[in-house]
Amino acid sequence: MGPMTPNTPPVSWQAFHAAEPDLADTVRTRFRQYKHHVLATLRADGSPRVTGLEVEFRMDAMWFGMMPHSRKALDLRRDPRFAVQANPGPDAEMADGDVRISGRAVEITDPAVLARFVEAVTPPEPFLLFRADPAEVVRTGIDGDDLVIQVWRPGHPLRTLRRGADDSPVREV
Repeated sequence: MGPMTPNTPPVSWQAFHAAEPDLADTVRTRFRQYKHHVLATLRADGSPRVTGLEVEFRMDAMWFGMMPHSRKALDLRRDPRFAVQANPGPDAEMADGDVRISGRAVEITDPAVLARFVEAVTPPEPFLLFRADPAEVVRTGIDGDDLVIQVWRPGHPLRTLRRGADDSPVREV
């Protein structure tokens, strides 16, 4: 499981959903459980910035809306790479697992798309809108004594890895 590279370009949410509908539905459901999530962007000096964010799933896409001139918006305009983690919830149980997505954010300036988004969501205005295109989707959960990690990348089959609580090696299933 190497890092995301230029050889793994992101795809649309719709393409991810077509490739792995069960995982895509699980991820979308997990993000919809809570309103606020955690977004990581890159500052101008390359260091990470972590901030809160709302994630919307509409019009067959995953969206980030944000205030103009917010640091996260400026970060994404300069370098579109992101990682977003679903809110883990109020306790340590995470019954539905931990979900993370990394990829590239595409700023939307098309007035027709913006109008459709405003009609569906009614965001505070003014706002900037970014479509989030995934390059990696990871779901981590517990099954008995095992940590189960599902990893999807465009052009590759879904991988499921299991790791026990002991020193045994990770198993791919």
